[in-house]
Amino acid sequence: MLTNSDLVALTAFRRDLHQHPEISGDEVETAETIATALDALSPACLVTGLGGHGVAAVFDSGSPGETVLFRAELDALPIEELSGVPWSSETPGKGHLCGHDGHMTMLLGLGRLLARRPVARGRVVLMFQPAEEDGSGARAVVADPGFVALRPDWAFAIHNEPGRPFGYVSTRAGLINCASQGLKITLTGRTAHAAEPEEGVSPGRAIAGLIPALEALGRGGDLDAGFRLVTLTHLRMGEPVFGIAPGEGVIYATLRTTRDETMAELVADAQALARTAADEAGLNVQFEVHDAFAASINDAEAAAVAVRAMEAIGVPHGDTGLPMRASEDFGVFGWEAKAAMLCLGPGEDHPVLHSPDYDFPDDLIPLGTAIFERIARDLLGTC
Repeated sequence: MLTNSDLVALTAFRRDLHQHPEISGDEVETAETIATALDALSPACLVTGLGGHGVAAVFDSGSPGETVLFRAELDALPIEELSGVPWSSETPGKGHLCGHDGHMTMLLGLGRLLARRPVARGRVVLMFQPAEEDGSGARAVVADPGFVALRPDWAFAIHNEPGRPFGYVSTRAGLINCASQGLKITLTGRTAHAAEPEEGVSPGRAIAGLIPALEALGRGGDLDAGFRLVTLTHLRMGEPVFGIAPGEGVIYATLRTTRDETMAELVADAQALARTAADEAGLNVQFEVHDAFAASINDAEAAAVAVRAMEAIGVPHGDTGLPMRASEDFGVFGWEAKAAMLCLGPGEDHPVLHSPDYDFPDDLIPLGTAIFERIARDLLGTC
């Protein structure tokens, strides 16, 4: 178990990370800080630069066995922090307002315990991945040639989830987080003088028709196999002036489904609507995909392993609040491994994720570390 001195050091480490947030794809200093902390634990192997700025430490027993991966995220958010805590972000406009600083620290706590008492067989991989917030990080990591040698049999992650009692874990077999994808639709015509709009080609009517049509493609409802949700997040047409009839319009839509296959169908339907509207109005249309998250689906066997571990150390658990519409890119690690995500409660009244007054509760550090350690030793034993 973690000692008092461990907890003091880990709390200070978490707060230092909190003061120095870096957003998706820019996690240079965060990765260096993590790599330095891991190197001090003398892992069998330390890999950097995975999928961008990803860092992985391998604790190898030296005996044949399975590989168990535990994941945390390096990135913060482009949001101004207003928590008022003494260790608030020192970078204007950026903050660790999703708890990734705490997730990293829990994983580092696990590294301390493994360095003192190795597992009996197989190996543990501590994976600190970049760019979770935009959905690109996990895909980049597993596609990196350096990940081949680290490929796990099992993968686990903890994400704090406000709204649950402190120390309560929500998990289950099956869907945890929806697939989602940002679709940017650009409609291009021709500008004209506002006094002679007929001389141009405006996207106005096309956009007006697409607003209800896109929303009708997915109206939400129960999170079953047929769930589809389209949320319009941004609209723009022309410039904010009075003398020009617009010649370009942009629509941002976030698409959500419970299955990756359904996402492909929803994207195709949305693009077909936009093409038809563009053709009817004499417009050109272009599409861009952003923030593409795969569905995060817990393997039944991995979820059962996590539940047994929590029961062994007295952690309350259930499936409260699951599944969730929100997305998480951890599901990518489950494409080739038995994977499970655990949602750890920081308190029912804790500020929500991505809120400017959010801060990760340091008292969760030993609990998350203990869950990870029990899973690792249940699967791989102890020397």
